[in-house]
Amino acid sequence: MHDVALAHGLPVWCGGMLETGLGRAANLALAALPGFTLPGDISATARYYDQDVTAPFTLVEGELAVPAGPGIGIAPERSNLDGLTTATEWIPAP
Repeated sequence: MHDVALAHGLPVWCGGMLETGLGRAANLALAALPGFTLPGDISATARYYDQDVTAPFTLVEGELAVPAGPGIGIAPERSNLDGLTTATEWIPAP
């Protein structure tokens, strides 16, 4: 959709609210593409959570840095997951 909108000169918006750091990283990656010219509503972790499954995203002069790692740029922190997990289930491969 981004590429089609960009090719036709249409502005694109990406935002989110209650996603974890994983969703926030994906939103940031999208919002950083050249066609996303409308202001988004992606905010810092502390606005929604005391603790997240990833390292916190923090605002610096009103902006969030786009993670630079592979994939969505960020990974869950095991210690955070352990503290927030209420149940697990292992599903074996077929």
